[in-house]
Amino acid sequence: MAEEKKTARPPRDDEREAGADGMIEGRNAVIEALRAGTAIDKIYLAKGETDKTLGHIASTAREAGVVVVEADRRKLDYMSATKAHQGVIALAAVREYASVEDILAAAREKGEPPLIIVCDEISDPHNLGAIIRTAECAGAHGVIIPKRRSAGLTSIVGKTSAGAVSFVPVARVANLCAALRDLQKQGVWIFGTAADGDRSLYDADLKGPAAIVIGSEGDGMSRLVRESCDFLVSIPLKGRIQSLNASNAAAVLLYEAVRQRLG
Repeated sequence: MAEEKKTARPPRDDEREAGADGMIEGRNAVIEALRAGTAIDKIYLAKGETDKTLGHIASTAREAGVVVVEADRRKLDYMSATKAHQGVIALAAVREYASVEDILAAAREKGEPPLIIVCDEISDPHNLGAIIRTAECAGAHGVIIPKRRSAGLTSIVGKTSAGAVSFVPVARVANLCAALRDLQKQGVWIFGTAADGDRSLYDADLKGPAAIVIGSEGDGMSRLVRESCDFLVSIPLKGRIQSLNASNAAAVLLYEAVRQRLG
């Protein structure tokens, strides 16, 4: 019974609202979107299906780097606007993903030390959209998210970002720890945010090449990502609630970096 309840969970906002814009339903429609090179954030396939056409869609999507998720048919039915999804629903991305190198190149073109936000499993699309918006306002050069267990560039993220998603490169990587190691090799310091950080953010030097890691809404940074950081910084909290919303934490860190760089 517990497994049944887990499988039939209501869709998240990014899944539920995509029917208004950004949802591609049905086998032929999804195949044509893949063939045309449409930027796709995620594809949901009916769990347990052995249909050759669905198998072809899955293999083609994975070759293109698209995240493929098996879903209970009841979930697909709930998501579907047409009620004729044929076992497959794709969520189009509002823009194509960049690469980490694109982000570093953007910093070089501006003659500035890289300032990057890394989102460790931020699953709420409203939080991700707000982070991208703040990143654009603060002049950050890009945002990095993982392929799995993260919101993607869905229509809700685009709307919440107030258009910032059109200007801020967002890279989606298969392995966040490997991406952090690559950044370190290129001279970027990794600052993780943690309540038990070894220094206050006001004592952190954010003037140089910096990537700021924001942990998930519920659990913070994962253990492996935490261990990949060069520094762990904390935000002073004077009230009774001992945590900030992920997007608010990102704003505080980004604008401390802005303050230091203006100085």
